[in-house]
Amino acid sequence: MTTRILIVDDHPMVTEGIQSILETYDDITVVGCLNNGQDAVDQFEGLNPDVVLMDLNMPGLSGLAATEIMLEKRPDTRILILSMHDSAEYIATALRHGAKGYVLKDVPTEEIKTAIDTVMTGAQYFCNGAATALEPTTSDGRETLTGREQTVLLELAMGKSNKEVAINLDISVRTVETHRKNIKRKLGINSTAGLTRYALEHGVLQGTGV
Repeated sequence: MTTRILIVDDHPMVTEGIQSILETYDDITVVGCLNNGQDAVDQFEGLNPDVVLMDLNMPGLSGLAATEIMLEKRPDTRILILSMHDSAEYIATALRHGAKGYVLKDVPTEEIKTAIDTVMTGAQYFCNGAATALEPTTSDGRETLTGREQTVLLELAMGKSNKEVAINLDISVRTVETHRKNIKRKLGINSTAGLTRYALEHGVLQGTGV
């Protein structure tokens, strides 16, 4: 059985390097290399990948938002995060968005193949540096945000209006408003400025240029 792989990363050297190695395996077919989350969302159903190797920080639609949208469209897709960030918060957030594994970009390419094989069995995969994702990351007693709420928080913290968020995430403005209300309630924050400050303090906006 051949595993179909889609690589999504805005650094050509990364995608080309991973593609060249993965294509040496007889049981791997790279069906596409895309450089942003929006193209990934638009094309992945047509490309029909079994596993998506997804970068987190890309221009436009983030890897987290793209992951969530892909899984809403096709829940059986395995999303494997490839990132340079090894903080527990990044990893835990990726898992909340539905990712099946987390691999740091500095691991040997052979380990990426191992990660692909593992998630194809239905299991999760974490490289050694990502093991901290299994540890609790919330200690302040706040109610945990859902994956969608995390995505909406990121969009709002970047200064986008409810309408812009709705367009970006392909949901209704009313749904955005509901998420916004729930986020504020869970975090105990009453203003957009407070949401932005929370996002900055908790690393949500790292790598977005904000």
